[in-house]
Amino acid sequence: MSEMTFIERILAGEERAIARAISKVEDDAEGAADLMKALFPHTGRAFVIGITGAPGAGKSSLVDRLAALYRERGERVGVVAVDPSSPFSGGAILGDRIRMNRLGLDPGIFIRSMATRGQLGGLARATVDAVTILDAAGFGRVIVETVGVGQDEIEIVKAADVTCVVLVPGMGDDVQAIKAGIMEIGDIFVINKADRDGVLRTEKELQALLSLSAREDGWHPPIVKTVATENKGVDELAAAIERFREFQRNERRGNERRAAIARWRILDLLRERLLARALNEPGAVERLNELAAEVADKTRDPYSAVDEMMRDLI
Repeated sequence: MSEMTFIERILAGEERAIARAISKVEDDAEGAADLMKALFPHTGRAFVIGITGAPGAGKSSLVDRLAALYRERGERVGVVAVDPSSPFSGGAILGDRIRMNRLGLDPGIFIRSMATRGQLGGLARATVDAVTILDAAGFGRVIVETVGVGQDEIEIVKAADVTCVVLVPGMGDDVQAIKAGIMEIGDIFVINKADRDGVLRTEKELQALLSLSAREDGWHPPIVKTVATENKGVDELAAAIERFREFQRNERRGNERRAAIARWRILDLLRERLLARALNEPGAVERLNELAAEVADKTRDPYSAVDEMMRDLI
């Protein structure tokens, strides 16, 4: 099978080819960069929706319902779920088919779980590359769901066209959101499980937090209440997403956001390439271990250790 044939299969939306391509970039296998170079001119049509928030907020149920809604409207949907690693297998703990059994049988929906695998970096890049592959394969909507609100997740959703932050009543998510900087990246805030006690208090606290910082682009993030398990509020969430999409189209800020995403992608790739180059130098890993032992023994500081490794790159 020639590489061109493989690329054509991806562009035709063939599921096995898409899965293989994502595995290739996830493993940073040989030819992954060339594959992405070939696919990039075919991208730019998908609308990328980031769904993030604290564990237990019901993000998977919300993604399931949102994807089903888009399918009812005749759109092809890609879902990328960023999962924590299994310490035993290195794969994603939550399997894509297990999470969304009903959707997994629909040929118009492609679901993929991405695992951190304990790698030094690379998760954000691999996830964004997976989104790029789905974009090139003709998926009009790509939903990226992240587990937790750590730095990796914030980096990933930076690459989304719209970011939805999911909170639930009574879990102190407002405080966690401030700590993680989520307030800054949220375009839409969703209070899921809104049939629980405390939903009005959570809404008021969220409104108060949002009132403290006006956005430069003039967008006022809406608060949408949902009960995903009962399919309540999902239409309202989809409508809020469309309002933000229209807002972006009518604002030069939309172009600025795309430029910021492009800049982030270049820097992320650059960091990853430089790190790989540093560790691939002859004897680099052994020297790294020696330097780590010296830093641990306080016979050397970490800054001079980095300086030494950098000198080998020059």
